Parts: sequence; structure tokens; C-alpha cells
Amino acid sequence: PLQILTYLDGMVKVEETELKPRVGFLHPILTHNISVFINSTREQDSGQYMCTVNVADDVFSMGKNVGIINLTVLVPPATPSCHLHGHPTAGANVTLSCASEKGKPSPTYQWQRMAPTQQVFFPPAQDLLKGTLKLTNLSLDMAGLYVCVAENRAGAAECSIVLEV
Repeated sequence: PLQILTYLDGMVKVEETELKPRVGFLHPILTHNISVFINSTREQDSGQYMCTVNVADDVFSMGKNVGIINLTVLVPPATPSCHLHGHPTAGANVTLSCASEKGKPSPTYQWQRMAPTQQVFFPPAQDLLKGTLKLTNLSLDMAGLYVCVAENRAGAAECSIVLEV
């Protein structure tokens, strides 16, 4: 464990860690509430945090005054990149792919064809986890703007591709 913050004899000490400029006690006067804040959270702040309270001259509560919390910092998906795999000629098969380099938890992907001929796709043509959409036996009326939305609990981002058959 790495100590990040201490309150002892009325003095607050913030240890020399990457959290130093972003961490502190939530309340200026520490009584029964010793909540801590972390500003500008980052993915690497995720982890297990432990609070230990030691009361002077209290020999009965040794080891009992410990609180543990797991922190998971969610990260919205980065703008995904859309790609076309295959040759978009009439009668051919192509795959549209969509991938986001960042996101916690891992994003799911949803493809849709935009107006004027709006269309939503479902498995097995679409793979929500891999971000692929398989279009088979292409025809001229399948041409258009296709949008992929990468989404998780922290947010969403999208990319698009124009399919010309």
C-alpha cells in the first residue's frame, strides 16, 4: 500500500505521489467525517483505497478501524475509426468495422444506416462486441451513409463511412 494522505495532531500531510495536487480531505475540520476527494480523476486512479483510523490511547479497536473501497474510473469511448473491408461491387460481400482505442468498460458498437433509407442492424449481421457489420450480396440500393456508435456507461462517440456500390 502507498500512503497518500495523513491527518495527525491537527496537521494534514499530502504525500509525494501523482495524486498530490488532486487529493485532499472533503471537510476542513475533521471530526466524524473524514471523506476524501480526488479531482480530475484518471483511469490509473482506479484501484483499492484503504482508510485507517487510529485513536490515541485506544487499545481495544486495533485493526477494527479500517475501511476499504474499490474505485473504478470509467472512461468514455474515444472517437472510433470506421473502415470498409472488401470491394463494394454489386453482388459482393463487404464488412464495415468500427473500433475505439479507449473506453472503460469496453464499448459496444451499434451500426445504423442513415436517411433517406434508415436501417438498424441485428446479429448475426452485426457483432456488437467486435464492431463489425457484414453486408452480403450488395445491391445499388444498399449504398448510403453508415454510422457506428461506440457506447459504454461513461459516454458515446461515433464515426461514419459512405458506402458506394
